[in-house]
Amino acid sequence: MKIKMLVRNPDDYTRETSRDLHRHQRNVEPELHPLATAREYTAAVNAAKIDRIFAKPFLCSLGGHRDAVEIVAKHPEKISGVVSASVDGEVRWWDLTNRRCVGNVQAHDGPVRGLCYGQTSDVLLTAGQDQSIKQWRDQEIRHTILSKTTIMNLAHHYKSQMFATAGETVSLWEEGRNEPLRSLNWGVDTIYNVTFSPIECDLLASLSSDRSIVLYDIREATPLRKVTLEMRSNALCFNPMQAMHFTVANENFNLYTFDIRHLKTALQAHTDHVGAVLSLDYSPTGTEFVSGSYDKSVRIFPVDSMRSREVYHTKRMQKVTSVVYSMDAKYVISASDEMNLRLWKAKASEQLGITSSRERSIQNYNETLLSRYGSHPTVKRIVKHRHIPKQLYQQVKEKQIMLSSRKTKEIRRRMHTKKKDLKIPNTKQQIIVEEEE
Repeated sequence: MKIKMLVRNPDDYTRETSRDLHRHQRNVEPELHPLATAREYTAAVNAAKIDRIFAKPFLCSLGGHRDAVEIVAKHPEKISGVVSASVDGEVRWWDLTNRRCVGNVQAHDGPVRGLCYGQTSDVLLTAGQDQSIKQWRDQEIRHTILSKTTIMNLAHHYKSQMFATAGETVSLWEEGRNEPLRSLNWGVDTIYNVTFSPIECDLLASLSSDRSIVLYDIREATPLRKVTLEMRSNALCFNPMQAMHFTVANENFNLYTFDIRHLKTALQAHTDHVGAVLSLDYSPTGTEFVSGSYDKSVRIFPVDSMRSREVYHTKRMQKVTSVVYSMDAKYVISASDEMNLRLWKAKASEQLGITSSRERSIQNYNETLLSRYGSHPTVKRIVKHRHIPKQLYQQVKEKQIMLSSRKTKEIRRRMHTKKKDLKIPNTKQQIIVEEEE
C-alpha cells in the first residue's frame, strides 16, 4: 500500500540561530495571487504617506556673521568643510559635522564678491570690492594682488593654477603673479559672473550686464558663442556629468538648461519660483540641482523636470543669496540675508545615521513602489503636496493667473492673425539672439 506524504528538508525552514528570521514558503505564481496589484497599490499609498510624515529636512542654523551672507563655497575634498563670506568682508570657515565655526578673519574692506578654492584644497581665493584678490592657506594670508579694475566675481580652473575674474572684462590670472595673463571681452560693459566647466576645464562662461551669456575657450584668443536672453541671468552652473549642459538662474523667476551645441532653444525651463532666482548649484551626481530665490525659498529640481521636487523655507529666512550641494549629494547649504547659514537634507525624509539591512530593504521597496505608482492620482497628490507660507502661496496663485492670462492672449492673437505662425515654446521665448564669433 502506497501512502503519499509531504516531505520537507529541515534546512529549508529551520533557523540557524534564534536571531534569524523565520523562513516562509511562498508560491509566487500570479494565478495564485489575484489581489497582488491591489495590495501593492495600498502599500504605495502608505509609502507616500510615510514619506511625507517623516519629511523633516531642516537640520540646523549656523549663525555668527554680522551682515548678510553673500557667498558660500564648499571644500573640494572634505564633505563637512564650508566657507562663507559676508557683505562686511568677513570670511568664516565651518565644520558641518560639529556644526560650529572653526575660524574667521576680516578679509576685505567691503563686500566679498568672489570666493573659491584653488587647485589644491588648502588654497582659498577671495576677491573683494576693494579691488584686491587674496590667497589664503590654513586661514592665513599668503599673497595679495591689487587689481586696477573692480572685481565682480571669481572662479578657479579645475586642473591648473589659473583663475578668472569678472569685471570690466574677463581676466585670466595665475597664482603668484600680480598681473593678469590676458583679458577676454565681447563688447560688454560689465561682466558680473564667471564659471569654469568641471569636465571641459578650458571652457569658461560669463554673464554680462547686457543680459547675455558668453562662452570662452581659454586656449583661443576670442570668445566662442554668445546668446542673449530677454532678462538678465544671475548665476550659471555647469552639469558635472554632462559636459555640454549648463543651467542659468534668471530674473524672470525661471531657470533654463542649455546645450552648448544648440543655444537657439533651451533643453528645459524650470518654472516653480515666484521671485528672481539668485543662485544655483548642481548635485555631484548631475541628476538634479538646488536653487535659491528672492522669494525666500530653496528648491530642488530634477534636471529633466519643469517642476521642483522639494521646496524648503523657514519663518526667519529672507532672500536666499547662495546655495551649494554637499560633495556626497546628501545635504544642501543655503545662505540668506538675515546673516545665517542653514543645513538641509537633500532628501527630506531620509533617515540619518546607521541603518540596518532590514531598514534599507524597506526603504528600497518603498522607493520602488513610489516610482511604479507615482503617476497614480492619489499617490501623486500625496507626494507633491507641500505646506508653504501664506505669502508664498498667494504669490504662486498670482503667478498662475498671470501665466493663464498670457496664454489666453497668445491663443487669441494667433487666432486673429492672417499669418499662421507657429506656437513658440516656453524654452525658446526668452532667447532674443544667438551670435558666433
